Order: sequence, then structure tokens, then C-alpha cells
Amino acid sequence: MATMTIGAFAKACRLSPKALRLYDELGLLRPARVDADTGYRYYAAGQLERARLVAWLRRLGMPLADISRVCALAPAAAAREVRAFWARVEAETAARRDLAAFLVEELSAVPRKDTTMLELRYCAHSDRGLVRPANQDAAHAGRRLLAVADGYGPAGGPASTAAVEALRVLDTAEPAPGGVLDLLEDALRGAARAVRDATGGPGDAGTTLTALLWTDGPQLALVHIGDSRAYVLRDGELFRITHDHTLVQSMLDEGRLTAEEAASHPQRSLLLKALGQDTPATPDLRLHDARPGDRYLLCSDGLSTVVPEDRIRALLASAPVPDDAVRVLIDAANDAGGPDNVSCVVADVSEAA
Repeated sequence: MATMTIGAFAKACRLSPKALRLYDELGLLRPARVDADTGYRYYAAGQLERARLVAWLRRLGMPLADISRVCALAPAAAAREVRAFWARVEAETAARRDLAAFLVEELSAVPRKDTTMLELRYCAHSDRGLVRPANQDAAHAGRRLLAVADGYGPAGGPASTAAVEALRVLDTAEPAPGGVLDLLEDALRGAARAVRDATGGPGDAGTTLTALLWTDGPQLALVHIGDSRAYVLRDGELFRITHDHTLVQSMLDEGRLTAEEAASHPQRSLLLKALGQDTPATPDLRLHDARPGDRYLLCSDGLSTVVPEDRIRALLASAPVPDDAVRVLIDAANDAGGPDNVSCVVADVSEAA
């Protein structure tokens, strides 16, 4: 059988020799022959079609595991898989487009000049789920403060409770918009001390913490650390306003994983930041302009990892009041198996009565 050197084959199929070596290691494209003495790879001309297909699918952004499966299919079945993959890409692109539009509007917003008084109407609940022996989450909703914490480790329950309790003083505070982020940062330091006291110091226990503080601006001040999440439902669209502090999210940010690969990654819950870690972690802190009709959701990953965002959006949009929204969201997580504790806080921005 006539063969081509790896260099000649790379030129013919427009894949680099480095890519060919990677695809060999992954079992995507094995060489026709490997020299026993030099280890040099040789390819058959008949492998060019598969090599080009691999290159095209990779340029589409298809995960390597899916490429391996598609290449093993008959042409008609492979075409159906590519069509389905691209439909998912278009849906994800549309979601990112909506988020970009939201951020542009948010960052370009002109300060409100009207004097309409707004208030929060809210509900919070935490559920053990169907699998875990105990609930290590904590949730709070009050006149000014909304908070969710998700504890981990042997003292995860005390850690999450301590973090939320340390912030509850903010419910009765009257922060000025200009100093609210400093106030939140000070409160977070107090929460970190409370977590250390509750867990016996740095070790293998700690908690996430995501909180929103109402300032009457009308603005909400956000403090966030870990992988609990905050969303806003605005004009029927759902936007996530927090960024996960996880290993998998960092790999997504660096382009080392696709969203599909991240969803099944074995270390998708590994935190890079949390309260209770040996090294004090810097939280995300920022102000967020609120509007009448906004609905905010804070949740632990017991919801976000088992209920797709489009389903979360539909449930949030259809529930008439926060109490109903919290109930149907927790029910959805448990209907999906309830593998983790699940906590939700839902708050509506409404004109004051």
C-alpha cells in the first residue's frame, strides 16, 4: 500500500503535523503505518477524506468526542448530526447575542431621573433534594438583602449558614449608593471570619456566597464568590449576571473546552474561589441597575446543573409571584433527580404600593 509521509499528508489535508499527532493519540485518525525504528508516521491517500472531515468539523467547533462519533457514521447520519450540532451552536450564539445586547444597554444606561419608588417582593427556600443526607445550603430574602450560599465539606452546613447570617445585618442598614460596594466588601470580610470560626479555620470546608443588596437607587449591589448564580429575567429574556469561579469555567474562558465538553467534565464542580479557602479570595463586586418588572433569581448549583437555562427562564416567566417561582424551580430540580441540595431566592422589582 502506497503511503505518504506525515508532512506530505498534512499539506494534502491542510492539517498540521501537530494536529495529526494529536488526532492519532485521540484515536480520531490513526496513521496507516508507523516506522518501528523511528516512530515516523505514514498515511494512506485513502485517509485524506476522513482527515478533511475531521478538519472541517473541528473548524465548526465540534468537540473531539463528537467528531469521533460523527466520523464513524454513514454520510446521511453524519449529515443529520452536523445539522443538529449547528442548530445548537446557533441557539447558543443567539443567547450570547442577547447577553451582549443586555450588557451594552446596562453599561450605557443613563441614570434614572424619575422619582418612582420601587421595592422588592421576594421569597426564599432551601431544599435538601432527593439524594444528599443533609442540607448544606442557606438562603435568605429580606427587605434589602437577597443571599444564597452553598457549603461544602464536613462543616459545609455551618459554613453556609454563618456566611448568610453575617450579611443579614445589611437588611436593616441604609446604604448610600456611592458606598454600598465598600459596605458589601466589609460585610464579606466579616462573613469570611464567620466561616472560619464555624469550620475551625482553613481546611476542607467552606461555602460559596452570592448576594444582592437593594440600595433604593434603584440599584442592586452584587457580591459573588463561587458557583452559585444570580440571574435577571428582563422583558422575557434570562441573563446570568454572575461568573462561575470554577476550574471548568476558567478552561472555557481560555478556549480549552467547549460548552458541551464542560457540561460533562468530571471536575466541573471544582471551585477556584470560595469562603473558607486557605488564601483569601477576591470576590466579584459591582452595581447593577434595576428596572420595574425585573425578576431576579439567586440559586445554588443544585438548580443550575440539573435544570437547563431555557427551562429556568420558562418557569420564572410563567410564575405569577416569587413564592410560586421558588416552588416550581425547586420542584423542577427534584423532578430531574434532585442530586444536590437546591436553594432559590426570587425577587421582583415593583412600584411601591
